[in-house]
Amino acid sequence: MVVTIKNLSIHKSKNQRVILMKEGDFVRIDYVGRIKGSGEIFDLTKEDVARKNGIYNPNMNYKPVPIIIGARMVIKGLEDALKKMKVGERKKIVVEPEDGFGKRNEKLIKLLPLSEFQRKDIIPQPGMWITVNNLRGKVLSVSGGRVKVDFNHPLAGKRLEYDVEIKEKITDTKEKIKSIFEFFLGKEPNLKVTIKRKKAIIKIKEDIPRQAKLFISQIIKRWVKPIENIKFVEEF
Repeated sequence: MVVTIKNLSIHKSKNQRVILMKEGDFVRIDYVGRIKGSGEIFDLTKEDVARKNGIYNPNMNYKPVPIIIGARMVIKGLEDALKKMKVGERKKIVVEPEDGFGKRNEKLIKLLPLSEFQRKDIIPQPGMWITVNNLRGKVLSVSGGRVKVDFNHPLAGKRLEYDVEIKEKITDTKEKIKSIFEFFLGKEPNLKVTIKRKKAIIKIKEDIPRQAKLFISQIIKRWVKPIENIKFVEEF
C-alpha cells in the first residue's frame, strides 16, 4: 500500500526551545576570518580553504578549536556572536574595530633613534617586524637617523568578517580539561585525566613549563566544575 501525504507541516511544541550558548559553555568552532573589504584571510581553521587560497601552512594544525564562552579566548565581537548561536549553526558576522583588535592609536607610532638598532647589529628596513620592550611593532620608515615604528596591532582599526560555525559542545569534565590544554598548547596534549570528586589528577607525558601549568590550573579551576584541586604527575 502506498500512502501519499500532502501539505504535511511539523510545528515545534511550545515547550521546545532553541538552546543558545551561554557563559561557561565549552565548544569547538570552525572559522575563517577576513579583513572586511579586501577579503584578505588573517586567520582560519579550515585546511581546504587554506589550500584553495594558497595560504596552506604544513606546520599549522587545521581543525576546529576549543574555546570557553566568556573566557575571552576570542575577540569580543566573535564571542558576542557565539552567545547568540546554537550547536551546528553557521553564521557570517562583521566585527567593528572596537569589538575586535581596537582602534588605531597614533600614540603607538614611535620614533626611535637608529643608533639603538645599530648597537644591536640590527639594520631596520620598512616592513620589518621588531620587538622593543616586549612590544611588537612594524618599521614604517628609516630616515634622518630615526626609525618610525608602528606598535599598533596589525588588525587595529580594521573591520573584520568571520564565517563561523559551532561544531560541537563539550560536556565531559575530562574532555573540558583536555580542551584547555589543547587551546593553550596549540595541539592535542599527550596526557591522561582522572577525576576524584573535586580533584583532577593530570598525568603528563611531555614537558610543560611550571608557569604554564600554573596558568592552565587557574583556568581549569575557574571554568571546570566541580574541580577545585589539581595534581600533576609527570610520566617519562
